[in-house]
Amino acid sequence: MSSPAVAFARQNQPRFLSELKALLRIPSISTLPEHKADCRRAAEMLSAELKRIGMENVRILETEGHPLVYADWLQATATPTVLCYGHYDVQPTDPLEEWLSPPFEPEERNGNLYARGAVDDKGQVWAQVKALESLLAEQGKLPINVRVLFEGEEEVGGEGIAKYVASKPPELKADFALVSDTELFAPGLPTLCVGLRGMIYTEIEVRGAKTDLHSGMYGGAAPNPFMALAQILARLKDENGHILIPGFYDDIIPPSPEELSAWRNLPFDEEHYRITEVGSKQLVGEEGYSVLERTWARPTLEVHGMPGGFIGAGAKTVIPAKAVAKVSMRLVPGMTPQKAFEQYSSFVKKIAPAGVDMEVRLIHSGDPCLIRVDNPYIKAATRALHEVWGRETVFIRSGGSIPIVGDFWRHLGLPSVMMGFGLPDDNIHAPNEKFNIRNFELGIESLIRFLEETAR
Repeated sequence: MSSPAVAFARQNQPRFLSELKALLRIPSISTLPEHKADCRRAAEMLSAELKRIGMENVRILETEGHPLVYADWLQATATPTVLCYGHYDVQPTDPLEEWLSPPFEPEERNGNLYARGAVDDKGQVWAQVKALESLLAEQGKLPINVRVLFEGEEEVGGEGIAKYVASKPPELKADFALVSDTELFAPGLPTLCVGLRGMIYTEIEVRGAKTDLHSGMYGGAAPNPFMALAQILARLKDENGHILIPGFYDDIIPPSPEELSAWRNLPFDEEHYRITEVGSKQLVGEEGYSVLERTWARPTLEVHGMPGGFIGAGAKTVIPAKAVAKVSMRLVPGMTPQKAFEQYSSFVKKIAPAGVDMEVRLIHSGDPCLIRVDNPYIKAATRALHEVWGRETVFIRSGGSIPIVGDFWRHLGLPSVMMGFGLPDDNIHAPNEKFNIRNFELGIESLIRFLEETAR
């Protein structure tokens, strides 16, 4: 069907892109305290834009961290209510020297828009806002009831929004959630993500002597926390990527034979993935599982950093008093963050070498989720995507985590439609993050048609 709102979006695409660039210029890095004011500026810009386009009850909701942005439009009758979700915070930009253009000065190159947050998640948030604007501007109303909730702490665990959702406020009463923070499986291939891995993010702190010690005077007698930490980490996984924590795999719900068959039919080239996306000599991981199974349906354990000790230029022969490792685990359906952390923490303490004290801290966590594809909202999404992209929709899982999806289901009973428009090579969390401009345009059209289809 022809949609006047889609026509409006096409006519206004240059403006939409210019506005997105203005949002991308705000360095809303949620993990760095010096950017707290920038995070608020991003929230205020979104709030002002939601008011301008005609959304109602727009307000900024304070949390202990960065604020939430809320808005609604609830004048439709006998139609469902959608809760639109996205996040305006972004990852840090390091290593800065690898960026081809400044991360907060958006630049168009080869049909892509390059900037930190371009696809994760400001570009996709802006696509939602522009879909709502197109509908309101052209029709003076929305086809269904809409609530909007944007957060500024997704990249640091989302504690503020998690507490808000857990309180079950009436402002979040809805029938389903719309999450635009995922990607297409391949260029031009409409995609719905129906599964996410959960996660636990932890720190292991190992303490030896009461203070840093001279390695010549004390080496050979004093415990070295870094050596102890290395020994612990080396015993968490074997050389084939199998996690050695007792009971860690016991509760996993494997993908169905039908799902595995569908994954085998996806246009996936392992060698292209290795060269283009990973860029390593070879791929690693558990034997007997495909790359898609390893990244979508198997748990992981990764070490992200080991701050501490001496890392400056030159030499300093010191045995540090403590060492820290940042370790995360991705979880799959059937696993729970609480049980996984208990198993991991117990095992780490058990294998700790003699002579050191240790602490295992849980920084943040999120549940894995699996969405049924037979609900009316997923069906409406597949119709809308087919119309806009001209191809059948594929259902995939994601190896990443969006903790709020689990919160929406656990606390509010809301299934999520994860409709995103990024690409696997968009460099999220890395230098030279980008968003394909055509995907931004088709994303807006897809969201318009999806909201119209849910009213049928």
